[in-house]
Amino acid sequence: MSLAGRLLLYFLGALAVVLLGFSITMYALGWSYLHTRLDGRLTKTLAALEAAVHVETDALEWKPTERRISIGLDPGPDEMRWAIQDNRGRLVDHSANWESGPKPPLADPTTDISTSHARATMVDAEGWRVAHIRLTLTEMVRPRKAKNEPLDADEYDELILTAGMSTEPVDASITRLGMSLAAASATTWLLCAALGRRLCRRALAPIAELAASARSKAEADDQDGLPVPETGDELEELGQAFNALLDRRREALERQRRFTGDASHQLRTPIAGMLSLIDVVRRRPRPPEEYEQTLDQVRREAQRLNRIVESLLFLARAESEAEPLAEEPIDLAAWVPELLKNWDGRPRAGDIHFICESTPDRIRAHPPLLAQAVDNLVDNALKYSEPGSPVTVRLRRESGSAALSVQDRGVGLTEAEQASVFEPFYQSPRARLLGRGGVGLGLSVVRRVVRASRGTIQVDSVPGVGSCFTIRLPEAAGPAPSLSRDFAEPAPSIAAAP
Repeated sequence: MSLAGRLLLYFLGALAVVLLGFSITMYALGWSYLHTRLDGRLTKTLAALEAAVHVETDALEWKPTERRISIGLDPGPDEMRWAIQDNRGRLVDHSANWESGPKPPLADPTTDISTSHARATMVDAEGWRVAHIRLTLTEMVRPRKAKNEPLDADEYDELILTAGMSTEPVDASITRLGMSLAAASATTWLLCAALGRRLCRRALAPIAELAASARSKAEADDQDGLPVPETGDELEELGQAFNALLDRRREALERQRRFTGDASHQLRTPIAGMLSLIDVVRRRPRPPEEYEQTLDQVRREAQRLNRIVESLLFLARAESEAEPLAEEPIDLAAWVPELLKNWDGRPRAGDIHFICESTPDRIRAHPPLLAQAVDNLVDNALKYSEPGSPVTVRLRRESGSAALSVQDRGVGLTEAEQASVFEPFYQSPRARLLGRGGVGLGLSVVRRVVRASRGTIQVDSVPGVGSCFTIRLPEAAGPAPSLSRDFAEPAPSIAAAP
């Protein structure tokens, strides 16, 4: 079932529940109102009949010739009918329409009947709503006649007043009300179903267009984005977010293709060099010194190839596949000088200077990987600056983090080069002109190590003035990072490559 169909069914189901609840409520209110109104008319009739009874001290008198009761004159089926009985159940008087057509049942004198018209005894019988009250002389006044003194013909000890109305008109009104509510609800539901179906299709038409466009672009291998509906609502946001996702995926695929091509080129170069050296040596016998020179060249190319492979494996490993790596607390103020001692005895070792502006708190990181990242930055700074120019390693504390920067006075980077300097295999054009280009993986490795340590790296550079790479690492807090277990041991070395 389509999304429009599911939305329509949900809407129609909710509407059906609302209409059913509304109809039941209105039907119940109508039923209650009509029956309450009917009971009110019966109560008023009994009150009028009770007022027509003359109460003496010795008897209750009912004299129909002296009092004319105007209730019950019309013989219509929806008119009131009343009757008066004595304590034996004999009919004393009745309304003018009593004998015209069906009449309500009389009261049984032996049953318990209310003595107040406000709380009259209501009975439903054979399509009639009947109300009864009993008037008793002993409850109304204190009699003065002796008990054995006979009563006159129009005098009674008790009178039973009965008023009744046929429920047929009320039932017919309630039936018409129910049918009207059912018809109105059904008509409303059908109209909403037709209108809702059209509105759902129209509202979801942009989604169908997006799906059709996606299918057509997939079949045609079109890399352009999807058409975004200009609806100004969530659908437009969905289209924009989807196109942004496609753009990121396209950029990732492009970087992957470029990475694969560059990697194959970089791997092919040292292999071709080694094969050419071997082929040249094998052409004719040579003295041992030349073999040793050739083996040294092959070893250098193999070492270069090994560094490239290690860097590629480190960069290509997905962070989601990495396993937690044990960290150690590091006091950078003592750790960095010890690390820089490894450069003693190398060319330009005297150009490296360490300055500790402020001592930060300890951080948690993997020492071998962090050392490799710092070594890469120092190696790049030495490679792209002139001999004798200083390379400054500076340590300071910032807000909740430790900042470690490596600054040189070398060729520098333009803004465009700064945006691409951390991409794998990237080499600036001026570095190639100076003949100082490497593999182009060192800074990529540095960024990956810093990110794995929950830190950031920033580059500030001015062409012809120099560059400053700053690593910021949070002070000791938080969970351990995720890095490849292949680098959990301090054995492998990742080449520093500009």
